[in-house]
Amino acid sequence: MWIGACTSSIGTWMQMLAQGWLIYQLSHSAFLLALDPVLTTVPIFLLSLVGGVAADRMERRHLLMISQYIQMACAVLLTFLVGFGVIRVWHMLACSFVVGFAQAFGAPAYQALVPTLVDKEDMPNAIALNSIQFNAAVIVGPALSAIVLAKFGLTWCFALNAVSFLAPVIALSMLHIRFLPVKTTETVYESLKEGLSFVWKQGSMALLIVLAFSMTFLSAPSRTFLVVFAKEIFGRQAGTYAMFLSISGMGSIVGALTVAGFGNIRRKGRVALTMMIALGGAISMFALSRSIAVSCVALFFSGASMMTVFASVNSLVQLIVTNEMRGRVMSVYNFAFRGGMMIGNLVAGWLVVLFSAPIVLAVNGVALAAMAVYFLLGQRRVAEL
Repeated sequence: MWIGACTSSIGTWMQMLAQGWLIYQLSHSAFLLALDPVLTTVPIFLLSLVGGVAADRMERRHLLMISQYIQMACAVLLTFLVGFGVIRVWHMLACSFVVGFAQAFGAPAYQALVPTLVDKEDMPNAIALNSIQFNAAVIVGPALSAIVLAKFGLTWCFALNAVSFLAPVIALSMLHIRFLPVKTTETVYESLKEGLSFVWKQGSMALLIVLAFSMTFLSAPSRTFLVVFAKEIFGRQAGTYAMFLSISGMGSIVGALTVAGFGNIRRKGRVALTMMIALGGAISMFALSRSIAVSCVALFFSGASMMTVFASVNSLVQLIVTNEMRGRVMSVYNFAFRGGMMIGNLVAGWLVVLFSAPIVLAVNGVALAAMAVYFLLGQRRVAEL
């Protein structure tokens, strides 16, 4: 399962680098560059709650496989469009939207499936180690993409992503664990309402959801606009963009390994908020830097702190929720997490046109640190978890 997810993540990051570079090359528009991940997130934002209900009512393994097949089909389509030289920006934007639709149902099923594979006391380690596969892909994917892009061209980046989806499909087929949902006569609306009610009644859970939204709203643009910094601020090519992504991914792996190494520690909330302050500082440092070396240091620490925050908050949510509610609650978490990413990228894309990428990211970093200080010193319910 871990290897399959890692393989598809590597392929996805290969395509993301190639697609971001191609969109900017064809349009020279920072807004369209930001719109691409936004369109992936829109269906997740709108449908992930329904996806959570589906994850609690269906065999999660089958739901995940359908999601993988749809994403594979989009990658195959883009491979042919790029290969025949008829690719347009709107083709990539449309496929990003379809991929987001598939992920709206696949993500809650995946997040609900992983904890059923390990004991509860090992859950923080499992979540951290699962994060490593994603961030290992952030390192390997852009690095491979830069090599493939230079040696073979854009088409192969999309083609290898299409092939990579075979790995998770095979891994899911080999899983013996089955989720047998309890039969219910409730409507989708009633099931969804029950999930939202669970989140609301668990006061600390609601605050964690707010925290997840705020973190991605303010931090997601720092990765989205790396191509702008590489091309416009530093005057470099795709290799620098890939290096920035890889160094950020290296930091994320260090953060995930650190969380996994400490295991089920107490006061995860305090750790998450402290590292969120570090994340805000690192984002502002990168935004204001005009040195490649300093920027790489800032990206490494932002990646490490971002993953520590993510793993800590995710662990807290998983430990609080019950298994029969897991799909719905994780869909609410995913709704906030990906919704913050979507809105943050959209707002940042608009503001970058009015001001500049360095100014927008620097302000985001300061705001993120200030919010963490408020939760740490003022609203202390999260800090006490």
